[in-house]
Amino acid sequence: MSVKSEYLGIDTSNYTTSVALLSPNGMESRRKLLPVKEGERGLRQSDAVFLHTKQLPDLIESLPSPVQPSAVGVSTRPRSVEDSYMPWFLTGQGVARAIAHLYDCPLYEFSHQQGHIAAGLWSAGREDLFGQRILAFHVSGGTTELLLVNGMDDIRVICHTMDLHAGQLIDRIGVLLGYPFPCGAHMDADACRAEHPLRPTVRLKDGCCSLSGYENKAQKMLKDGVSRDEIAYFAINTVASQLQGMIDYALSLYPDLPLLMIGGVCSNTIIRRRLSDRYGALFAADGFSCDNAAGIAVLAKLRHEGSF
Repeated sequence: MSVKSEYLGIDTSNYTTSVALLSPNGMESRRKLLPVKEGERGLRQSDAVFLHTKQLPDLIESLPSPVQPSAVGVSTRPRSVEDSYMPWFLTGQGVARAIAHLYDCPLYEFSHQQGHIAAGLWSAGREDLFGQRILAFHVSGGTTELLLVNGMDDIRVICHTMDLHAGQLIDRIGVLLGYPFPCGAHMDADACRAEHPLRPTVRLKDGCCSLSGYENKAQKMLKDGVSRDEIAYFAINTVASQLQGMIDYALSLYPDLPLLMIGGVCSNTIIRRRLSDRYGALFAADGFSCDNAAGIAVLAKLRHEGSF
């Protein structure tokens, strides 16, 4: 009887359905954004559940087959804290339970945030940092948290946003400017063409940022005839400057720790360049910054092997 060494990961998070298969041949990852109507800034939870239910079977069928999984991993909640819950994770959880039962293999449940950290370390080629103390900055449309990670089961928030998340600000300004939602990738290219970039004022309280007022500033800029490129840069530069201030605060408390940047916002060209140059920050490889199941597959393998 052959020894199985394939690990299936499933993640049905906000705005992305994703599956991944980790095997001795490498990582096979599939993901698909949830469609959002033009001009809208998100989805109702019930719509997200429906769309995940519709998209997940197609993505699983696109993976190499046949598969003999050693274990199945799935994200079941946004963060590894009590009362962390979003209904769209039930879609992936139900499918993962069924697959694990049919193949008589273990099912391991993780948070979406744990999956991001694992995908970042794995894709950056820094598996040596699993289990080590690091700083991880999770920056997306649903989370803006700078974390102290003492292994995957001990994740603590150092500082965070007090209102809007970074990705929310970018998307709100992006929709205002006429970009399709989610807006980050579309704004990235235009922001890099800005000729007279405007710089925001950064104010932090105990390392925590506030982003709620910048949408109004963008609206005024648009009314005053400022170009779309420059407003796009203003939005991204605002986020980059706030992140930089928060990192400086965290490093004052925990100097010399490796810094990992995770989440969809961290795929932005300007943010990656600035934080890489200033801090030597680690970033996930292309395609692994945004929501995906690759990190969940990696965690399933590590948990199955008893690594944590």
